Amino acid sequence: MTTSTLESVSARRQMGSAVGSMALCVAMLIAAEFMPVSLLTPIAEDLQATQGLAGQAISVSGFFAVLSSLFIAPIAGRFDRRHVLMGMTLLMLLSLVMIALAPDFSLLMTARALLGLAIGGFWSLATATVIRLVPAERVPKALGTLFMGNAIATAFAAPIGAYVGELFGWRVVFGGLVPLVIVNLLWQARSLPSMPPRASIPVTRLFGLLKRRYVALGMLSTMLTFAGAFGAFTYFRPFLEAEMAVSPSQLSLLLLGLGLAGFAGTHFAGAMLHRQRLYPLLRYLPLALAAVTLAMMETGHLFWAVAAMMVGWGALNAAIPVCWSTWLAREIDDEPESGGGLLVASIQLAIMMGGALGGQLLDHASASAPLLGGAVLLALSALVIGNGTRIMKPAQA
Repeated sequence: MTTSTLESVSARRQMGSAVGSMALCVAMLIAAEFMPVSLLTPIAEDLQATQGLAGQAISVSGFFAVLSSLFIAPIAGRFDRRHVLMGMTLLMLLSLVMIALAPDFSLLMTARALLGLAIGGFWSLATATVIRLVPAERVPKALGTLFMGNAIATAFAAPIGAYVGELFGWRVVFGGLVPLVIVNLLWQARSLPSMPPRASIPVTRLFGLLKRRYVALGMLSTMLTFAGAFGAFTYFRPFLEAEMAVSPSQLSLLLLGLGLAGFAGTHFAGAMLHRQRLYPLLRYLPLALAAVTLAMMETGHLFWAVAAMMVGWGALNAAIPVCWSTWLAREIDDEPESGGGLLVASIQLAIMMGGALGGQLLDHASASAPLLGGAVLLALSALVIGNGTRIMKPAQA
């Protein structure tokens, strides 16, 4: 092999290692963000809070993720991108240590706030960073690697959290992520190249996109969809415990089925998008998810019926982010970084609002009320989207 060939192979390996370190970070962030879903009951009991209040641990991380996603671009534009990404990973590490040791609910919420800053900042910079790391023809594959980290965490974090939490306690679950994040931080230090600062993007450009009517309606639809989905999903454990008295092992199996179905949902969305079915998917996926959520309520006393509904729920839910990412690339192609920050902010705000609404419904109504509220929001999203022309560029309408 010639010297130039060896250098080319080495460069590809370096790029692959850098993207791999980012994918692992994505997996850790997703696992840390949604782990409370499978641990609401023991967290609430240990910290002497209601389950609805414990669910706000997801809401508070969503709130701070919104702030981070809106303001990270102007801040990150002043520093080496490598240092910024490692800073987000370090924030996650600090958050996990604080959660594992939290003596009371207020410190838990503070730790979740730090985690939210890491989530919003890292996700908002991820796509733009990949574009800087790899050649244009390799960007789709690199982004696919990032989403694989997302899918793996979604599939395994909640069921493993429920199982390990039952055996050793919920604090051990979060503490167990600490060594993995340390390894990730060291991997990033070794693999991420220096990425000098570029011109920062002012926040006004993000909000300026909302002056476009189709963008504003698209973001509204996104928020309704994700608020509905996470308003229900966050409180699956209290619902299953109240309706079926599931054991921790049964809960782990149900959540594992839901997570694994996400791989099928992602593949399905990719196949349908290849056939140019974006707008029907954006409209009918929320409707189907609402129908499955309502079906769970009706069959809540039958274990295998609920198990089947949760598999369907996982597949449908996993297809939704793929579709909205495609919409972003198609309809806001002239401002991809600003549009990406706005989309991340909208999704995280929706998660926060959905978690807060579901918690209120759980504490003041019933265990099934969060599922009903989520289904209503999902149906409203489909109504806003309509046949898709409202969220298209005017020239395409």
